[in-house]
Amino acid sequence: MAAVAAALGSARPPVVLDVRWRLAGPPGRDDYAAGHLPGAVFVDLDTDLCGPPGAGGRHPLPDPAALTRVLRAAGVDARRPVVVYDGGEGQAAARAWWTLRWAGHDDVRVLDGGFAAWVAAGEPVTTAVPTPAPGDFAARPGGLPVLDAAEAARLGAGEGVLVDVRVPPRYRGEVEPVDPVAGHVPGAVNLPTTEHAGADGRLRSAEVLRARFAAVGVTDGVRVGAYCGSGVTAAHTVLALHRAGRPDAALYVGSWSEWVTDPDRPVATGGAAG
Repeated sequence: MAAVAAALGSARPPVVLDVRWRLAGPPGRDDYAAGHLPGAVFVDLDTDLCGPPGAGGRHPLPDPAALTRVLRAAGVDARRPVVVYDGGEGQAAARAWWTLRWAGHDDVRVLDGGFAAWVAAGEPVTTAVPTPAPGDFAARPGGLPVLDAAEAARLGAGEGVLVDVRVPPRYRGEVEPVDPVAGHVPGAVNLPTTEHAGADGRLRSAEVLRARFAAVGVTDGVRVGAYCGSGVTAAHTVLALHRAGRPDAALYVGSWSEWVTDPDRPVATGGAAG
């Protein structure tokens, strides 16, 4: 926290993106207007960092040209660090981190603990809205690996480990509050992403995370991918996998919301959490 505060006061501060977001609202922009980190620019996860919902799921990959326009307007440069934060749960920030890394930005960091930790540390908050100089970043997809539905199915069938990061009742198909079909991708193991962080929203240590992933079969040399409802909370698991030493971890961006758009794809229910 202190390192970010010091960087913000330097001659060349990082670009700071506020990506506060809630699945069911209210809009994160309202939180931003009430107070944010000095110099932070609000970026909407739903409309700025993802494509329109549809056959590709509720939060599909963004169009690279559209993403370039958004990030340049926010002041993102190719050679300038970016810090992203959310309210503190870390999931929206992780999807923003993942999106920028996937788009080819090499220096993106998540503010661990988010806005809540920033305020708790007594750091300054402002309502002033900056007007950043246009950035020069150009989105070039391919910086992080992705899975499509067929690749996710193959991981679940034994070509690796497919991690379903949703809460156990959704994984087991007992409840489904968002999507029209309940259950999980056959062969997926359940490891809720909420358990990768403490009560303060900060990621657990690399050692703890490695042990958690190893317990469900994620060991050296074994391919691993993650999915959730729509590719947001699974990005948090990918971030945790990076901390655990697995930068090759792939995100199934369409996730369950895409999987169930094809009635021919199989659905599994039951099973125990990992």
